[in-house]
Amino acid sequence: MIRLFNVYYPTRTIVLLLCETLIVSGSFLLATAMMLGPDTYLVLNYEYGALKIAGLTVLTLLCSYYFDLYEPQRISARWEIYFRLLLVLGLLSFLLSAVIYFFPGADIAHYVLLLGLIFLTLSLVAWRSAYEWIIGRKMFRERVYVLGAGERARTVVELLQTRKDAGMEVVGSDSRSLDKAERKEAFTTALEAFHGPDPGIDRVIIALEDRRGELPLRELLKLRFNGVVIEEAGTLLERLTGKLYLDGLRPSSFIYGEGFRVRPSQQIARRIVSTLTAATGLLLFLPFFPFVVLMVRLSSPGPIFFRQTRVGLGGRNFTVYKFRSMGTDAEAAGAKWATKNDPRVTHVGMFMRKTRLDEVPQLWNVLRGDMGFVGPRPERPEFVPWLSEQIPYFDLRHMIRPGLTGWAQVRYGYGSTLAETREKLEYDLYYIKHMSLGLDLLIMFETVKTILRRRGAQ
Repeated sequence: MIRLFNVYYPTRTIVLLLCETLIVSGSFLLATAMMLGPDTYLVLNYEYGALKIAGLTVLTLLCSYYFDLYEPQRISARWEIYFRLLLVLGLLSFLLSAVIYFFPGADIAHYVLLLGLIFLTLSLVAWRSAYEWIIGRKMFRERVYVLGAGERARTVVELLQTRKDAGMEVVGSDSRSLDKAERKEAFTTALEAFHGPDPGIDRVIIALEDRRGELPLRELLKLRFNGVVIEEAGTLLERLTGKLYLDGLRPSSFIYGEGFRVRPSQQIARRIVSTLTAATGLLLFLPFFPFVVLMVRLSSPGPIFFRQTRVGLGGRNFTVYKFRSMGTDAEAAGAKWATKNDPRVTHVGMFMRKTRLDEVPQLWNVLRGDMGFVGPRPERPEFVPWLSEQIPYFDLRHMIRPGLTGWAQVRYGYGSTLAETREKLEYDLYYIKHMSLGLDLLIMFETVKTILRRRGAQ
């Protein structure tokens, strides 16, 4: 896997992205050469043709990203890939038609864009079919043996079976229920079968619930010296899912492992970026402010803004501001989590939550320093003591400023139960461990997609 902005991406996904970059730019270059002939050089270099093709390439890739074509784990069926691909090409055609209509100078030359779109449609459909065939070949898959027989091992096996983009094939694991002494003997026998000049596996994933007295060290060392990669299950799960699984997470993971370092210089840079982003967001929103105020006023009686106490940096309370999306008596019976299709939310409030308009006043909290633009979402003080008792390491969320958006928001969504809050914490811990300015910028970029797709709101 390849690490970019402290996030791991499957090598196959990066190769797919690079190849489609070449296909898109190549399709329009070929169309330009066929339509213009010897004048191609002049158009590309002196009439901004190369720059226009580069812009077309970026626009096409952004549309593909918007339709999850580089996140195959979100697509349930193969036919859906081709359907979304055609949607991308249709949207691209519409956008190009609109741009050329209003800005004729953006056209490369007569019929070049039309011919380029034809080439692009044929090329992308053919390439996606070829790509699916290529990644299905055994020679392009890494053979993996999962060492373990408990819940952790089953989690690894199920994840690798569903994440085809990881390029790993499970060739063996032990699912038998044995006692401790029998397990070590069974693991030793299983690993001995892979000894020799051709082990038959490329990687061993250690997914033992308790390593003491069960880890076959001698057999693992032999495989390691024969070129087999030995990897801990937690490391693999972290790379593939972008979260730290609480099951198996020990204090030693924080003490001896990398990450979880809050450097003052890093925090200053993040604070500057958060302040500039929040100020820009408020300025851009000013023209729409009266319309949102009017919508809230007409939706139900009550104040325009909603104030609520949240827990921030170091466990200190602060007041968060939102546009009111519920009735004034929504919590007459006490504090409780929002749920899907929450009956307390007004019709206008539901629209604001889906589009995140209700969160805009929190930009003021970012300017004040109560929050950062990126970080774990602040929790209510009514729930924090209970959650800290029920979920290990929950208080670690308070070692940095909470955020308007975060890694859990773009990768998971809203949590309205204890189990969902626990899983959200796993994403928050990943962010705290790998926190960087690059990761913050990536989260901001993905937040736009989350808002446009209306994901994760309640």
